Amino acid sequence: MGSRTSRNSSINEVTDFLNHLIVDMPLLSLVLPLLLVLWGIEKWLFSLSNWVPLAVAVWATIQYGSYQRRILAEDLNKKWKHVILQTSPMTPLEHCEWLNKLLTEVWPKYIGPKLSLRFSSIVEKRLKHRKPRLIEKIELQGFSLGSHPPIFGIHGTSWSTSGDQRILRFGFDWDTTDISIMLFAKLAKPLMGTARIVINSMHIKGDILLMPILDGRAVLYSFVSTPEVRIGVAFGSGGSQSLPATELPGVSSWLVKLVTDTITKRMVEPRRNCLALPAVNLYKKAVGGVLYVTVISASKLSRSNLRRSPLKRQQSSVMNGFKEDHLDNKDLQTFVEVEVEELTRKTDKRQGSSPRWDSTFNMVLHDNSGIVRFNLYECTPGSVKYDSLTSCEVKIRYVADDSTIFWATGTDSTVIAKRAEICGKEIEMTVPFEGVKSGELTVKLVLKEWQFSDGSHRTNSLHIASRQSLNGSSNFLSTTGRKIYVTVVEGKNLVAKDRLGKSDPCVKLQYGKVIQRTRTVPHTSDPTWNQKFEFDEIGDGEYLKIKCYTEETFREESIGSARVNLEGLVEGSVRDVWVPLEKVNSGELHLHIEAVRVDDNEGSKGLHRSSANGWVELVLIEGRDLVAADLRGKSDPYVRIHYGNMKRRTKVMHRTLNPQWHQTFEFPDDGSPLELHVKDHNNLLPTSNIGACVVEYKRLPPNQMSDKWIPLQGVKRGEIHIQVTRRVPELDKKPPDSESSSIKARQRTSRQMKQTMIKVQSLIEDGNLEGLSASMSELETLHDAQEEYISRLEMEQMLLLNKIDELGQEVLNSPAPLIRRSTIP
Repeated sequence: MGSRTSRNSSINEVTDFLNHLIVDMPLLSLVLPLLLVLWGIEKWLFSLSNWVPLAVAVWATIQYGSYQRRILAEDLNKKWKHVILQTSPMTPLEHCEWLNKLLTEVWPKYIGPKLSLRFSSIVEKRLKHRKPRLIEKIELQGFSLGSHPPIFGIHGTSWSTSGDQRILRFGFDWDTTDISIMLFAKLAKPLMGTARIVINSMHIKGDILLMPILDGRAVLYSFVSTPEVRIGVAFGSGGSQSLPATELPGVSSWLVKLVTDTITKRMVEPRRNCLALPAVNLYKKAVGGVLYVTVISASKLSRSNLRRSPLKRQQSSVMNGFKEDHLDNKDLQTFVEVEVEELTRKTDKRQGSSPRWDSTFNMVLHDNSGIVRFNLYECTPGSVKYDSLTSCEVKIRYVADDSTIFWATGTDSTVIAKRAEICGKEIEMTVPFEGVKSGELTVKLVLKEWQFSDGSHRTNSLHIASRQSLNGSSNFLSTTGRKIYVTVVEGKNLVAKDRLGKSDPCVKLQYGKVIQRTRTVPHTSDPTWNQKFEFDEIGDGEYLKIKCYTEETFREESIGSARVNLEGLVEGSVRDVWVPLEKVNSGELHLHIEAVRVDDNEGSKGLHRSSANGWVELVLIEGRDLVAADLRGKSDPYVRIHYGNMKRRTKVMHRTLNPQWHQTFEFPDDGSPLELHVKDHNNLLPTSNIGACVVEYKRLPPNQMSDKWIPLQGVKRGEIHIQVTRRVPELDKKPPDSESSSIKARQRTSRQMKQTMIKVQSLIEDGNLEGLSASMSELETLHDAQEEYISRLEMEQMLLLNKIDELGQEVLNSPAPLIRRSTIP
């Protein structure tokens, strides 16, 4: 069996050798037949010589040896190239014209539009937070990267090795005049106008590093150094009452600085961005996440090395003529500040070169990625100042296969990367501080939850999907027509401002231009509010802005702020969140957030029916704990009611902070907003506002009264007690005596107005100013009552006309009755 196998391999080898000879020597196919002919002549016809077979054998042996040496050399070259690729720190340059040619073909129809859509959202977010003083407001109106792609590796590409990490380096050159980015700017004082800013050219040039990580699941990329950036800007008119088409001072340099700073802070060594390459793409957009960060410990901290870090001030401490040695590091007292955007938290202070904290913090991400920065500080004994020593950072990104990537820069610019396949998986990383031999920090990161724009969220490996319609799309709608209900439940660990370690906290909520405020809870750091507020939903990724204050004697002092992304709210599902406060060391707020559609099936039917044949009945009962508007610590409150274009007011209650009105008002139910403005009545000076609120009535069941206290907005305290009902005539008809009673009330009001006018005339003749003021107030109240009666008549007239129209439509739509002729006998 073995001899047969060797014989077959020999035959195959000879066949390969002959094929190789035929390829290399095309004339060989002619020479061999000629030699065979000569050999036959020499054997059978006449003898030429015996040297011909010998010469052929020698020549064949030489050619076979040359062939074997060539095959061996090619095999050794392949193995050597493989060894160089794996072990050599640098490979020769490789030109990549093919890559640029391919990019030119696919850029206009695929890559360019995709990147334009992605970068436009990034630019919009950056413009909201970064604008010059000359511009009050700036909006993005158009974004296109054009049809000319960047050029990669114009001077070639090369691979290098750093430890076990492979790094690809190539040039990046993007010089285009086909770009079109249009901005609309509203100018601040003293210019006061509008203008259009058009970016029509851009030049970015630098060297890029690519580092594959996690077995090819992702790629890190960064610039070697800050690239060269140039931007071409054109200015145009913004319409009526705007600046002429001239250049705005400082805008070009601001845009260049904005692009340069963004690149430097996010993707210039050692800061790197991540491009995920998921095997499965679920096509979901993550809009936020909840992250728990635990600072475990640090090691190898040295006061001399930290202070000699190239990123810090150059300083060496000398005591009694001797440098600090390793033993002095036992007195090193440090703490770590955890920073995510504007949210910061601090650990306790610990001593030694290897301190241990084990401090866990609740952090919030407002996008599908984020940067967690750890700043190390030293506490100087006997001083309130902190010395910043060094820092490090860990980056986080959501991947479209529902996993999360964590990465950081290791020692000697290596890569530290880990992947959490599911939410709730714990990731522990040891990250070196920036600088030479500055020590290491061990942290633990747990991504508790990702939230998505379609309303779904993933938490603790359990995927909770949004409710889907029949065609598979989510029921999340970013258009108007929904209400956002935010309940401020409680707070904990709020910053203390008084001597007892407590505060008097209250919370302000801002969504769009609407501002709501909770009541003040005195003397506590863990307040409970349980107050619910209502907002009209706004699209375009509008944040809910939260500010927490404590009341001082003459002012309000901020004790933290936050913002919450309201994208992805699903109707019928309450989002329960703890929101950490930013710009302070501690404090969290507990919120319940719910989206409710106002024009749902039941509500829309009831609203339609009542808007045609119903009215809104509002009873203003009382107020309590109102703000004092005069120096006596009292007010003269009354309520001005705004319902669409209609305005009504209550009577004035003098010198009280707890007024009793007990007045009833009625309005035709046309869906207009119902607003209450509480004002303080003044005789000579203009009236002052002491609070306002909005009454929600559209979702009330017909003919069911809602009794509630509504907190006043825009002031520190105060509530209004009301009863509101949506009346429907078919279900709740007025008694027959109501018409006669209303006529009697009208006649009584007319008599009182006549008597008051006579009284006013006599007071004017006598010069009694105090009595005149009281009479004028009484006359205003009677006038309002008369207007209320007139509006009620108008409403009843409208209802009567609507009823007549309905009856007329029924008569027209009904079939004509058969007329039977009577016969006369």
